[in-house]
Formats: sequence, structure tokens, C-alpha cells
Amino acid sequence: MTALGDTIRIDDRTVLVLGQELDVAKDQPDVANALVHRVGDTLVLVDTGVTTGFRAALKAATATVGPWTRALVLTTHGHPDHVGNNDLADELGVPVEHYVPARDLDQMRDPAPYWVHSFSRLPGVVPLVAPPSLAGTKVASLFQPMLPFGATTRTYEERPLERIRIGSARFTGWTFLDGAVRVLRTQGHCAGHVIVHLRDVGLLHLSDEANGPCGVMADADQLKIQTTLGAAATLFEEGEARILTDGHTFEVKDRETAQSYLDGMLDQVTALTEAALAITKEGTPIRGSAFTTRYADTVAELGIGGANPNAMFTGMMAVNTLREIGLRPQSTKADAEWSRPALTNPAPVAGMPRGLRLLPAAAAMVAWRIQGRDR
Repeated sequence: MTALGDTIRIDDRTVLVLGQELDVAKDQPDVANALVHRVGDTLVLVDTGVTTGFRAALKAATATVGPWTRALVLTTHGHPDHVGNNDLADELGVPVEHYVPARDLDQMRDPAPYWVHSFSRLPGVVPLVAPPSLAGTKVASLFQPMLPFGATTRTYEERPLERIRIGSARFTGWTFLDGAVRVLRTQGHCAGHVIVHLRDVGLLHLSDEANGPCGVMADADQLKIQTTLGAAATLFEEGEARILTDGHTFEVKDRETAQSYLDGMLDQVTALTEAALAITKEGTPIRGSAFTTRYADTVAELGIGGANPNAMFTGMMAVNTLREIGLRPQSTKADAEWSRPALTNPAPVAGMPRGLRLLPAAAAMVAWRIQGRDR
């Protein structure tokens, strides 16, 4: 058993600070793991978690990795369990840089609408303790204090984008400290997600891209999650990474364990998809609740956990899976039936309405294209 703020020492300059699981019934927020690392005289923090208790543990861990006179704080994505203590950057007492993903800024400034939107897909699919508007606000309220920005906070996207090669794998992202720290764009778990590679330790921190074979949030991208898992497996296969950490697994995986773990999640992807197709193969509409019940059985049989396994997140996975295999809800009613849309050709597009004139620039472009075809 682990407790909030426990640490796992990876080497003399790298520590993983452990978070905790979500328990809404007990008003307990989940808290993401954070990495503390030192490169030369620079402290590197990857995520800051949330709650005052975790803040104290993280601050204590910064004193265990050797002396530092500068700091670099990196946020993997904007979910509240990862960003609540970001203003800690202002308390380190040294020159500091802090970066966050631009695509997650809105949810960091105002988390509740993000969660309300994700929960709005669930009425009738799985039981909710309250309507989506209240459930989303309730979940967001657990993460206090919420201080995702500091005086030095900037977005990664303000820096020039780089092409980064690690072994045979190619990424885009940003490098720091002469390439000792690599921030790689993945954007699967949510719109702005990044992962971090610590070159000198051979450590790959997947944050929440490793939360399971299927993303749960409304802005999750299943293909990007699977691509990230495959690229990560390649890094371990080639020896470019030797240690795997993530946001919610309270352990450190060595090279062999990591490779098996990543390949196993990709196997789970195919197994879940096969099960989803079997459930919907009759070709008749199926209610979201009926699909989710049978889908949950497959999740249990496969032993799929991910971060904070519960019925609510399983329902969110089920809805994402239905969309992934091409089904769409037939109405906006709670527990609507889902089916494959009819493959009908679109109606002809009418010509330009009379009286509508092109702007000069648009008219010139049309004329240029016509002239080009006539040559």
C-alpha cells in the first residue's frame, strides 16, 4: 500500500512522488504522480499534483536530488489532478521557467465546464450521482486549492516546434537543457497532452497516456493514444528508454516489464474493439446502457483498470468506443439508441445565390484558377 506523498527513488537525482486514487464518495480527489529530477544545476519538476499535502511532499522531494540553482516546471496536460500546485514554481526561490500546453488553457482556467461536457454524454448510459451539470461541478470542486498558473507560466507553443528523433522513433515537441529533457507532443488522453523523456536516466514519463487502452474524456483521441503506446514500446525495445513511469501507476517499471505492459495495452485495444463489434454485430440499434453493461463485462474479463477504475469512467470509455467503431446516437435523449448512420450520398449543392458578389481577392483567385486551366 502506498500513501499520498510517498516517494520512489529512481537514482540519486530522480524521484517519483506518488499521488492517490479518486474517491468521490469520500470527497477525495485523485492526485497525479510527479517527477523530481536534476540536470546539472537545474531542478526539473514534471507535474505538481494537487492538495496542500501533496504540495508539501513535492517540495520536500526537491531537496533530495542534489543542489540546484535554477528550475524548469513542465505540465503534461491540464487536468486538475496534475496542475493544482503549479504556482509552486513561484516559491522555489530561483530563476524558473514553467510551461503548459496551449490547447488545455481553457479547462485550466475553468475546469467545471470541461467535466460537465464529458459527463453530459452519460445520462441513462450509467448511473450518475447527480445530473451532469452538478456531477461535473462536484468533481471539479474536489481539486482545491487550484493554482495552475504562476508568474512565469508560458505555453510550450510559444517556443519553436522541433522535430525530435529518439532511436527510430520520430516526434515533434520541444527540448530543454541541451536535449537532456524532451517534451513530446502526443495529445491522446486530452487535447494538449505531452509526455516527457529524460535522456540521461533513460526514463519515459507517459503521464496519462498510459491510463488504459481507451481514453475516457470527450477530447480524447484513441488513435493518438494507441500511436503513443506503440512509439513508447519501440523506445523500450531499442533501449532508448529503460524506465517507465506514468501519472497514476504507483510503481516504476523496468525495461522488460514496460515493454510487456505497453504491448499488453495494445492487445487490449484490439480485444475491446472485437468485443464491441460482437455486441453490435446484429445491425439493430442498441441502447447505450445495454452496450455499456456488456462492454463492462469485457473490461472486467480483460482485467483493464487504468486510472481510477469505476463505473462512471467505464461508461465514458464505452461511449468513446461506440463512436470509434462508427455508431452514432439516434437522438439527444437520455440512453438513446445507437446505430450506424445510413450511407447516403449528399444532395447536390446549389449554385451561388443571385446577388452574392465575391470579394476582390476571392474573385482574383477564381479568375487565376480559370486562366490556369485554360492554358
